[in-house]
Amino acid sequence: MSTMYAALLRGINVSGHRRVPMAELRTLLSELGHEDVATHLQSGNAVFRSASDDERELAAGLERAIQEHFGFPVDCLVRSGAYLAAVADACPFPAAELEAKQLHVTYVDKPLDAARFASLDADAFRPEEFRLGDRALYLYAPEGLGRSKLAVALGRPALTRGLVATSRNWNTVVKLVEMTRD
Repeated sequence: MSTMYAALLRGINVSGHRRVPMAELRTLLSELGHEDVATHLQSGNAVFRSASDDERELAAGLERAIQEHFGFPVDCLVRSGAYLAAVADACPFPAAELEAKQLHVTYVDKPLDAARFASLDADAFRPEEFRLGDRALYLYAPEGLGRSKLAVALGRPALTRGLVATSRNWNTVVKLVEMTRD
């Protein structure tokens, strides 16, 4: 039996740096033995089918392949379609009522606890808000991510130390759920 996964690459194709063409990423994933490989946008979203049930090993294998092929490291998270659907379904904000630019999910490599964010005065950023989920952080930013002061605060090294994290807007969250649906 095989599972559909999404590979979420962190920090590629931003301002011409750490360039990973999606055609080459699809080829790498295929060469790793994955099937039904596809990509979405140019910002590091790929889906594939694998018989493996080890997300960490799938991510580590892709990281090694990217390092060998492109010559630079890229953090990768691999998540099953079922996980992505559960994260979307658990969204604590009214996604259907919001513009996609207002809602983001930051996927992380390990569970988050409220203690990590205790030093952050969340009320100081209202109407922006965040909520924690299963290895995910939901961010509501009414003016969009580019103008979000809360996003900047959440990205401080004191809060992100020891995490691999990568964010996607709500349109991408929904599209990845669709693309990984079995």
